[in-house]
Amino acid sequence: MTELKTYTLETPGAEIAYDIRQAEQAGDEPILMMIGSPMDASGFVSLAARFPDRTVVTYDPRGTGRSEKNDPTSESNPDLHAEDLHRVIEALGGGPIDLFASSGGAVNALALVAKHPEQVRILVAHEPPAVRYLHRSDCFGLAMAAHVVCLPGEFDPAAVTTEDNRAGGASRMLAANAG
Repeated sequence: MTELKTYTLETPGAEIAYDIRQAEQAGDEPILMMIGSPMDASGFVSLAARFPDRTVVTYDPRGTGRSEKNDPTSESNPDLHAEDLHRVIEALGGGPIDLFASSGGAVNALALVAKHPEQVRILVAHEPPAVRYLHRSDCFGLAMAAHVVCLPGEFDPAAVTTEDNRAGGASRMLAANAG
């Protein structure tokens, strides 16, 4: 993997910092973006190094790390983070990209895919803290314990019911949609 290059992008209400690690050799694979929230890009240094054959992009969500909000007291939400991600992907060439998103970053990535599905080829939403969006708290395992592999337009988390989760149906649905 080549040296890390850092860029900034002006967005409404914040300056977003992101890093690009170019692949050692040019290939056909799309950019691989790794995001978290509230974790910044520094949390992905070791993981990014494991992909020398891919161009890897990491970023600091607004108000975290090097990405400063114009008004530090202003609220941030998944839709706002999704728009920041949209703008970063546009700056990278518009996508589609492969996206690994962890924790709150997974929630932000799901919001991105809902608004801009054309920008993401594959989304791995790792442990999104989405329990409040589930019908019952006994579905917690679906949101927190599984890696959700989402191909835009092919997986509908709202279709997973409590009964599916208890019977292992959610795991079968996720595995079937993973390709």
